Amino acid sequence: MAELEDLKAFDIAGAAVSVWTFKKSTPKGQPPVFSGRWIAVDDALAGALRESLATASDSIAETHPYGLLAQINEGGVLVLGADETHAPAIVAQTADPTPERKVRVLKQINNSAFYVVKFVAPGGQTLHAVRRTDDSWRSRKATGTIAAYFGDDGLTLAPAPRFTLSRYFDFLIHGDAVFVLDKGRFESVLSYKEAQIEDFTALQAEPTFVGVFVDVAPLVSFVGTNKIHLRRACAIREKGNFSNADYMARLRQHAGQMGFGFAFDAQGRIVCTEAACPDIIKALLDHRLDSRLSGNLYDVENTEVVG
Repeated sequence: MAELEDLKAFDIAGAAVSVWTFKKSTPKGQPPVFSGRWIAVDDALAGALRESLATASDSIAETHPYGLLAQINEGGVLVLGADETHAPAIVAQTADPTPERKVRVLKQINNSAFYVVKFVAPGGQTLHAVRRTDDSWRSRKATGTIAAYFGDDGLTLAPAPRFTLSRYFDFLIHGDAVFVLDKGRFESVLSYKEAQIEDFTALQAEPTFVGVFVDVAPLVSFVGTNKIHLRRACAIREKGNFSNADYMARLRQHAGQMGFGFAFDAQGRIVCTEAACPDIIKALLDHRLDSRLSGNLYDVENTEVVG
């Protein structure tokens, strides 16, 4: 909980505030490339952003390790090391607010993928709050529309394009830690889906994994590019149960009793069909558990050994 204590101790009220907008490209097989520019903000906006950060910080009661299948509970956040993500590349960009990188024309801000609110405490400590942009940042969404706002008891033309800053953040970067408040949006900003696709492709090249099946093709087709299935496939690789001979022997022995809807051939390989894929994934993740207390079987999203 040391990371959370450090976050709670951050001097939000005294922090200087700046906003950075980022565009992102994802070259195939390469890490995402971020391009950031900073925007001047007035005191009123800076104050509102400090309030948003304070609300986010105050709402965090506990932390849990980030995992592919971990879920965020009310009052909790997922935490992982910044060096396990592409977050350092974002932080590095915001360390260089040169005049050349200041936003000066509309096209430099349109179609930004996300924005970062950088808070710098009086002692120089920094905190970066990140949010994926909404449709107000997309130039194509503005085509064919007239920007208006309510004033003087009626609608009038907006003097300039309007961009929405949310009162919520997707994740916070503080010190060596990343605090994930919205897992899906966090993974979207840092291109986790692209990384998971590459990870699943690598899994399909592992002879030990492929050798578990008579034909792995139905599972590959089932997973496809589905975000949830990719997470689970990557978790299968991370856990590595398929490469544990004792685990696989017990699976063959108990699969019927545990209600798994797939069969094995004479060589002990899994006969994979599309209909059986959900059960195959549960089996390889060890996500079907037998309660000694109730005698019931339970499917679970995340498992943690307690003793």
